[in-house]
Amino acid sequence: MHVRGDQPCEPPGAERGYGAPPGVEGVWRFAAPAVDMSVSQARHAVRDLLVAQGFAGPGYAELLDGILLIVSELVTNSVRHAALLSPQLVVEIVLSAGWVRLSVEDSHPYRPKALSEDFNRLGGRGLLLVKAITAEAGGACDVERTLTGGKIVWVQLPIPRPRLGP
Repeated sequence: MHVRGDQPCEPPGAERGYGAPPGVEGVWRFAAPAVDMSVSQARHAVRDLLVAQGFAGPGYAELLDGILLIVSELVTNSVRHAALLSPQLVVEIVLSAGWVRLSVEDSHPYRPKALSEDFNRLGGRGLLLVKAITAEAGGACDVERTLTGGKIVWVQLPIPRPRLGP
């Protein structure tokens, strides 16, 4: 996986009073082949990045768990459904004072849709899970087209102020 860091632009709603660790802002991109092994590599890379940026400890546990589940689901979808037309995918993490944005980009033009809650069906509910985690956290998610005809599936979550004490 390859990593690149830049500075992000200021997000809408950053004034909401959520708290990233002091001084944490940046953009990181991880490129990986669209193969099964990339799911765990992306999850570990995102975890290591966020922990290194100060998102460790019980105050950030719920946010970190949600982001790791989301990256696993989004990369899995890209590997399973887009690999034929997109041999590479890109995971991007954007951190700012009040939010974290995670996106997965591939070159496949198919726009994924969350399937219905058919409990008799095995699999196919990953995007429903992503939407539920995002909604519960007060975030947003969507799919955008790239200029080259691919797509970016993104999730933006507010960063809670860590609680001190019991």
